[in-house]
Amino acid sequence: MKKNFLGVAFVFAALAANAQTTLKPAVDKANMDLSVKAGDDFYRYSVGGWLKSHPLDAVHPENGAFMDLEEQNNDRIRDLVKEYAAKKMEKGTVGQKIGALYRLYMDSVARNKMGYEPIVPALNKVKAIKNRKQYLQTTYELAAKGYGGLMFSYYLGQDSENSSKYMFGVTQGGISLEPEYYTQPNEQQKAVVAAQKSLVKDFFKMVGNDEVTAEKKMQAVWAIENQIAKVSYDQNKVRDPKANIHKMSYAQLQKEFAGIDWKAIGQAYGYPADIDTVDVGQPEPIHEVEKILAKADLFSLKAYLESRVIRSSAGVLSDAFSDRSFEFLKTVYGVQQQQPRWKRGVAFIQGLMGESIGKLYVAKYFPESSKQRALELVKNLQKAFAQRIEENTWMTAATKVKALEKLNSMIINIGYPDKWQNMDEYVQIDESKSIRANYDEVIPALRKRELEKHWHKDVDKHEMACDPQVVNAFYDPSRNSINFPAAILQAPFFDADAEDAANYGGIGSVIGHEMSHGFDDQGCQYDKDGNLANWWTEEDKKNYDGRTQVLVDWFSAQEALPGLKVDGKKTLGENIGDNGGINVAYRAYMNTLKNTPAQDIDGFTPAQRFFLSYGRVWASNIAPQFVAYIVNSDVHSPNEQRVNAALPMIDAWYDAFGIKAGDKLYVPKEKRAHIW
Repeated sequence: MKKNFLGVAFVFAALAANAQTTLKPAVDKANMDLSVKAGDDFYRYSVGGWLKSHPLDAVHPENGAFMDLEEQNNDRIRDLVKEYAAKKMEKGTVGQKIGALYRLYMDSVARNKMGYEPIVPALNKVKAIKNRKQYLQTTYELAAKGYGGLMFSYYLGQDSENSSKYMFGVTQGGISLEPEYYTQPNEQQKAVVAAQKSLVKDFFKMVGNDEVTAEKKMQAVWAIENQIAKVSYDQNKVRDPKANIHKMSYAQLQKEFAGIDWKAIGQAYGYPADIDTVDVGQPEPIHEVEKILAKADLFSLKAYLESRVIRSSAGVLSDAFSDRSFEFLKTVYGVQQQQPRWKRGVAFIQGLMGESIGKLYVAKYFPESSKQRALELVKNLQKAFAQRIEENTWMTAATKVKALEKLNSMIINIGYPDKWQNMDEYVQIDESKSIRANYDEVIPALRKRELEKHWHKDVDKHEMACDPQVVNAFYDPSRNSINFPAAILQAPFFDADAEDAANYGGIGSVIGHEMSHGFDDQGCQYDKDGNLANWWTEEDKKNYDGRTQVLVDWFSAQEALPGLKVDGKKTLGENIGDNGGINVAYRAYMNTLKNTPAQDIDGFTPAQRFFLSYGRVWASNIAPQFVAYIVNSDVHSPNEQRVNAALPMIDAWYDAFGIKAGDKLYVPKEKRAHIW
């Protein structure tokens, strides 16, 4: 799941024993706009005051609770990193690697003096290519070191139909933007395309090409990308798990895709010789790559490879490259000012030493007691979800049993992994070399470590596929796991001093969201063990599809910007997640009130405070360019729609605020989505 600023936090069930009035109330009227009617625009009713008092700055494309936590996290990690960067340490130690990377990144004087010198060896290899055979050999060599150029992805992954096993996969790639930007761009996408072309052209000029040559090379690159994009699966089709599985033997791969030298790629990448089965996710674009490799002129192929060498390294070259890249982001995200160098440095280090940083982060900011409290809270939400499954009226008993089995089989990863992967042991940093030169050795080393750890091994489904310091949360369908890194398990997503209405309406909805992904339009196709296998009766699946279509149609009618509507099909999984998450969290909150009833506070009932807290989670000012980016390139709906479009599908919201026909957000009950 992309850009899930969702998660969980510490359990607060025990807080119910305290009088609600001794805790911080869920509602701050200063954040609201009481001049707006709840049933007309709940987003502004709940957070209109906050929006006015928190204008967007020049550095961020959006602000809000998620960004507040991200900034706090950056400060913490910077302090951890600078502690090692301030002193010399024994070579090969974690401290030496972290410190060396930070010093290398922050040394703008040295990097600016070098300019693009670190990639000159790679550029010279491209320039020296004399024929198609040499082009292929050079491409494989450079791609294996992280320079790109393959026009597709080839990797070791998990078998979707036998989730306990690893297998190699081939998937579409080779393009800079989503396929729709090439095939049917809207106005905002056209602006991004123009900015992308300008960026590529300027990069060519920055490594010594003259104006005419840079333009010619850029057009050649775009022609290749456009050719691939036309047959690539669009953002909706790639969301269909069954449409993206095409298994075959390795011998069959070599035969059906003979235009690609798989043996040579495998040798360059250090892949094993005993690969038996391969899953070609999207055959059509891979066949198109064969055509390009066979028929494109050598000038175009070399231009494509050269562009990949530059773009893959731009972030670790001189400031001129970083500054030019940022100009592109202005168009895409609407930001006006680049992040300070130290923040970019922190992000860079985590890309290579994320697990090591995570260990340090957990040791300082996430005690074991927090992990246990968070696990208890997730269990509370799991119980509420089970109650809603048992009580729903649209599933047969047989399918309910399977749904409950899946829910109760979910692996819950809290904070940090039970077993560290120790991937960073293979990272060795030589401070006498440039960052790019270090990359040339580190990337193959990490690939080797990945193969040693996983090839011919059973999948450890308790692995946590992200670092603890990531401010995020996600559901992994092939492992049937919900994952909540340590960084998200803290304020402002959860406040231990706040009443239950605040926490259940805020972070509780997020927990339910991740659980609901196990039963969204994608997740529902995987069984309790994470295998892509049907567990539905034909009648129940037909009923489910009809109910989810309500959300497709409803969100497709939502206008995020003038003339730009949400894609209800593309965002369906996330919208199901929100719909289920709100309902499950509300049920869990109601469960707490059975033993300890809550009183009205500041004129708001407990139920109202729950929904106002949900609105507060999504309060954010967002640059219009970033709203357009979300609609065009993300599977999430924009924040405002996650309130004003999500809540009209929730029956309890109507009851809480007395929403009636005639209110702008009112939807008749029979037209609402009743799913989980």
